Amino acid sequence: MYWTLELASKLEDAPWPATKDELIDFATRSGAPQEVAENLQEMEDEGEIYECIEDIWPDYPSKEDFFFNEEEY
Repeated sequence: MYWTLELASKLEDAPWPATKDELIDFATRSGAPQEVAENLQEMEDEGEIYECIEDIWPDYPSKEDFFFNEEEY
């Protein structure tokens, strides 16, 4: 299992909170690359509810990680 920024970003609009099965269904229905569904399937499933993408990939960058100043525009 590997995550890249491009793959993880496909789950940004997922219906959070969600279970592993709901995320796989979302990835499939939204036309995400097959790697997204494969990565989700490889996760251990303990009936866990995921609140956000950071629960799946803790290194996912937030808006604060970028030096973009929205007030300038």
